[in-house]
Amino acid sequence: MTRSAFLRARRPEHKQQRREAILAAARELARTSGVRNVSLGAVAEAVGLAKSNIVRYFGTREEIYLELLVDEWHQWGEAVAERLRTVASTAEAMTALAETIADRPLFCDLLGHASTSLEHNVSVPAARAFKHAVLDQVRAMGAELARATDLTEREGAELVGAASGLAGMLYPAANPPPALAQVYAEDPELAATCPVLLPTLLRALSALAAGLPTLRER
Repeated sequence: MTRSAFLRARRPEHKQQRREAILAAARELARTSGVRNVSLGAVAEAVGLAKSNIVRYFGTREEIYLELLVDEWHQWGEAVAERLRTVASTAEAMTALAETIADRPLFCDLLGHASTSLEHNVSVPAARAFKHAVLDQVRAMGAELARATDLTEREGAELVGAASGLAGMLYPAANPPPALAQVYAEDPELAATCPVLLPTLLRALSALAAGLPTLRER
């Protein structure tokens, strides 16, 4: 959409189109460059707006990415719910959790930046809305896990939270920057310390799923 088209937008539906265009541009930039490398100016340029116009819809760059992160949470939840319809064991449920999150690199990238940067430059209303949205999604997914396994809803929610936290931590380690990638290529001993996202995540979730029931109050 052109700059002139944006400037003429006045109706609610046009404003919603503008928000969606901003989110789409931010999403594409993050996919190609990584979340940490995208500035508000880059998003503004991609949609043909001045930064001062962007902040009428999102107070900061971080608020844009928190909204995208909520959307990624919803998409992950839908994918997990679909997979859980056909699982026959807790082990299969953990595989579903691990595979569906590993298949979402943007989600993993956003998770890795959520607590370290994205939550640090937002308004109180934006922070509250984000936290409630994630909490609702974790609870819903925990309930889905409980229906598909012998886990309780609380244990299911704990596993969902663990999966998201581990994915956010493991993703940057499993996708090292160029200098580290070269180091790993040249040094097999160090390369062995670089985690592979899916098997590492699956092993950790499987151990947690096995251990949580043993901590139930008798």
